[in-house]
Amino acid sequence: MRYLTFALGKGRLAYQTLELFERVGINCEEMKNKDTRKLIFTNEELKLRFFLAKGPDVPTYVEYGAADIGIVGKDTILEEGRKLYEVLDLGYGKCRMCVCGPESAGELLKHNQQIRVATKYPNIAKDYFYNKKHQTVEIIKLNGSIELAPIVGLSEVIVDIVETGSTLKENGLQVLEEVCPLSARMVVNQVSMRMENERITRLIQDLKSALPKA
Repeated sequence: MRYLTFALGKGRLAYQTLELFERVGINCEEMKNKDTRKLIFTNEELKLRFFLAKGPDVPTYVEYGAADIGIVGKDTILEEGRKLYEVLDLGYGKCRMCVCGPESAGELLKHNQQIRVATKYPNIAKDYFYNKKHQTVEIIKLNGSIELAPIVGLSEVIVDIVETGSTLKENGLQVLEEVCPLSARMVVNQVSMRMENERITRLIQDLKSALPKA
């Protein structure tokens, strides 16, 4: 039996995923050791392999078959646009992708005016404004504190992830429109889904039954 390989998004997501896996009898103790320098972790008994990757890289590993299965946020799946199957909403890491800005920017959104949008997620922003709102915008990609952009006049609004909204409030910004809800998802390589259908389907069923009922 060959190994099934999992790519897990680093950070809080990975720890929540390991907790969920433990509920269905999949253990990987050495992965919890924060000081380890190891890159790949193995569960010999179940023939499973795990590695941690930066969120945006997870869909790439899965599309190219370096990982059979990936656990990653919906925002990353949408932004990366890779060819893979999204098979399960894991329900944790819940937040929303929103258009935010000062209250005054709400009018600009209503009247479809040409505005500048700063974001870490140019593809999500483009899809939302061009395909859903049919509004022409200039998208500016940033990597750091997106909230800064409207404050210093770089853009009228931002597209960003909102969890509690407290950072926005502190900076005089607010949610103006919701783009989509987000949470952690399980994705599967298209070839792996065919070749390992039985094992993967069973795993999906096990995880589904271990998730808290909505």
